[in-house]
Amino acid sequence: MFRNVFVEKEYLRHPKTVHILKSLNYQELKEIDNIDDIWGRVKKPYLHKRSTLDLFIGGKKGQKVKEAPNAYGLGSEKHFYYIHAYNCIYECQYCYLQGYFNTPDVVLFVNHQDIIDEMKSLAKIHPQAWFHAGEYSDSLALSHITNELPDYFEFFKQHPTNKLELRTKAVNIRPLLQLQPLSNIYVSFTLSTTQGAKAFDFKCPNLKARLKAIEKLVLHGYKIGLHFDPMIYQDHFKENYNELIEQIKNILPSKQLGYISLGVVRFTKDVYHEVEKNYPDSPITKQDYIKSFDNKVRYNLPMRMWMMNSVKDMLCRYYPEEKIYLCMED
Repeated sequence: MFRNVFVEKEYLRHPKTVHILKSLNYQELKEIDNIDDIWGRVKKPYLHKRSTLDLFIGGKKGQKVKEAPNAYGLGSEKHFYYIHAYNCIYECQYCYLQGYFNTPDVVLFVNHQDIIDEMKSLAKIHPQAWFHAGEYSDSLALSHITNELPDYFEFFKQHPTNKLELRTKAVNIRPLLQLQPLSNIYVSFTLSTTQGAKAFDFKCPNLKARLKAIEKLVLHGYKIGLHFDPMIYQDHFKENYNELIEQIKNILPSKQLGYISLGVVRFTKDVYHEVEKNYPDSPITKQDYIKSFDNKVRYNLPMRMWMMNSVKDMLCRYYPEEKIYLCMED
């Protein structure tokens, strides 16, 4: 998976580091003083992740938990995300990370207790707050080697009025099945139609595998969130989403659904230029976009609302409308 592994000297013997290194095959291990001295210092093309991906292991410095954008969540509670990693082993054509970081190389932070301490401080001020994992990296894709989930489950067991969302496209659910579900922890899956996943989600578990993972977690007692985001227009749009929703309703009872977000594909200008460069022949770059109210590249408003309302109407056949919200439309 990784060619070279770089480890900060301070964390070389950290238990999490030791566990990660034992779980990996790699060509060379290099000790470094500081991740930021090397990682991203030289531009590395995004698509190099297909062949020459390196791993950096160390401690997250500075602010570890940040206030989330307004697009997060249903209610009026405060939302925060914590930074456990940078970059992702998956490759999705629409991923904003290709225009966000200077490199696709993965960073895993192992000082989870420092992150949790910061969460504790925020929980004292905001006892109803949500905390989200998965802003800069899939929250579950490497959880079998990072082994941090038990630490966070213990925190949320002790803080039952706070909530945790684990955002993922992964089917790596064994670590979750080894833990007791908590009523304040939600595992949320990003889903596309079968056609969308084949066209735009590379090196990702396919839709069938993701649905199977959801089914297993439901049977184990977990609460589930769903993100239909980003939705990308393709021929037979409504028929394809109807097929997806019919599959979901057979495995996800309403009582175990936490929420569903609906969002339409959108890019900052810089990310869109990276997408055009990386995937010049992709249908994703041939869409009829405009520059919208927030300076993002996206469909015009009538098109966006038609897409989201069409899918929302289908979902409301099986799930309460109050559990569905539109993302990035304010």
